[in-house]
Amino acid sequence: MSAVAVEVVQPEIILDLSRLLSRILHPTPTGIDRVEMAYARELLRLIPDQLHFAAVQPYGAYGRLPRRNVLEFLDQTEMLWNGQTSFSKTRLRLQAAAKLFQLRPRRIPSPTPGRVRIYLQASPHHLDRPGRVRAILQREAARFVCLVHDLIPIQYPEYARPGGAERHGRRIDTLGQHADALVANSAATREALIAYLTPTGGFPDITVAHLGTHVGADTAPTLQVASPYFICVGTIEPRKNHLLLLNLWRRMAEEKRPGEIPKLVLIGRRGWENENVIDMLDRCPALTDHVVEAKRVSDRDIEGLIRGAKALLLPSFAEGYGMPVAEALAMNVPVICSDIAALREVGGQAPEYLDPVDGMAWLSAIRAYATQDSRERAAQQERIASWSMPTWPDHLKAVLTICSRIATTNVAG
Repeated sequence: MSAVAVEVVQPEIILDLSRLLSRILHPTPTGIDRVEMAYARELLRLIPDQLHFAAVQPYGAYGRLPRRNVLEFLDQTEMLWNGQTSFSKTRLRLQAAAKLFQLRPRRIPSPTPGRVRIYLQASPHHLDRPGRVRAILQREAARFVCLVHDLIPIQYPEYARPGGAERHGRRIDTLGQHADALVANSAATREALIAYLTPTGGFPDITVAHLGTHVGADTAPTLQVASPYFICVGTIEPRKNHLLLLNLWRRMAEEKRPGEIPKLVLIGRRGWENENVIDMLDRCPALTDHVVEAKRVSDRDIEGLIRGAKALLLPSFAEGYGMPVAEALAMNVPVICSDIAALREVGGQAPEYLDPVDGMAWLSAIRAYATQDSRERAAQQERIASWSMPTWPDHLKAVLTICSRIATTNVAG
């Protein structure tokens, strides 16, 4: 019998931009913001004729978004992130109101006969409201594919905001009920999804696709920090373990002369449940001259600061992926990070992996990497040369393969 050829169906892709619209007043992006932006940019490059945009607006309404206005919004958002535009709070609010008016929801067109629709989402926005997700999928007559960043609030509720575990549980339950396929940013996230969803019976297809790494031009940062310095990138929240680093720098301040102590640059806004960390940043005299807290820094400046650092420090207790690790390695900057599965998956053999509670090991590594002719730092840079950088084209091609498979199965069925 001859094989029956199965036509590869190119579905319509409806990309959800709810997260970016919800963050319209924030000049500094989070990791999830950057991911949603990367999805929009790369899909516009890969499948411009198949791609459409939609969002749940900050005031609750859902609808399609005009492409021309979306492109303008993406450009303006990236300019804001890169520090190319600067507004007062009042001006920023006026600009946001104008953008939201331009991006007000439009009607949903009727489905094209014979063409499958895939609703693609790269953030957890509104997933804790299963009724809303169900209504969107019904209105769009679409299948559902979603990227999952982590299950940390469920696995480690002690690191989440109050009620965070329950809210994230509703999100994952929604995906178990309504998603046709999931994209996990790491094998560690996939294993956590399997462990959570197996007892519930809701089990969509789960594919691992590492997040891409964006590295811009090598430019000098606006914020100048005297070398040597180390950098830590991430929201100040309990699981990031900033307290370890602050205690180490206080110890160095007590043991050394001021000129012998490297700087510590903290990039990220202040989060939640961080009284001890905030108290040290605000009230510890020993840290005043040695720790630089940069709450609002442009993407361009962050890259410049990473390039000049002796190493990126990431002593996290838990991570879903570890984007700062990939970004630092892509710039040939050494990484000293926690010995946890997600970070090993990203960094491979390159970084220096340490137990996140072994303070003496971290202190020893920091001192070794801070020296002028550090053998440890040179050895890691040799390892970095063999490290393979994950890219956004590879990630989105994997996502589109999933979407085509769902569309083909739908047509065949």
